[in-house]
Amino acid sequence: MAQNIYDNPDFFSGYSQLPRQVHGLAGAPEWPALRGMFPDVAGRRAIDLGCGFGWVSRWLRENGAIQVLGIDLSESMIARARQTTTDSAITYRIADLEMIELPEASFDFAFSSLTFHYISDFDRLTRMIHRSLTPGSHLVFSIEHPIFMAADHPNWIEDEDGRKTWPVNRYAIEGERRTDWFAKDVVKYHRKIGTTLGALIRAGFTIEAVDEFAPSAQQIRDNPALEQELERPMMLLVAARRQE
Repeated sequence: MAQNIYDNPDFFSGYSQLPRQVHGLAGAPEWPALRGMFPDVAGRRAIDLGCGFGWVSRWLRENGAIQVLGIDLSESMIARARQTTTDSAITYRIADLEMIELPEASFDFAFSSLTFHYISDFDRLTRMIHRSLTPGSHLVFSIEHPIFMAADHPNWIEDEDGRKTWPVNRYAIEGERRTDWFAKDVVKYHRKIGTTLGALIRAGFTIEAVDEFAPSAQQIRDNPALEQELERPMMLLVAARRQE
């Protein structure tokens, strides 16, 4: 079973104050790049894996999806999503992605934002998603970049010139990582880029796009704090298609 850190009151309080939770998709700098990987979602049945407050679930409906299922392990997240959603074509359900069973060929599009790095058995999950999609359908997701999460102590350090530097160590040693982020001992799972893409290929997906997110010049002008994201990739964005 995955760690349910989002129902920790301290974690949930801090997480709820992040710009991406206060301002929704407008507060997520990677959203334009992710959205650019989407197929046309009009007329599709979609699943939002790790839906959080339901921002993308609602966006999918606003852009023509006929049915959306939002899945999250956190009761607090699902409660907030239900409070802020009035559309009867969107359903939210509490479920653990480590053990979830999805009906075969029940969705035409799958999405996940910054969730899969909490999953220990990614191979199982990719096979389950593949099974649940209709032939030719797409999976688009973001995760913390392996460079961002590989180190035991992922914090900025300074080089000899006083330049911010992100430590990259233990990259080839995959597995559990524990960090303190709004709460102590938040559990995540580091996998190399090749391991992540390989799991998708083995499950029967074709990789269509991979992006190591970096903010644009305009985004940095609008939010100067984003400039540090040029020093190391924080997120990996992937688009894959279930083979016919």
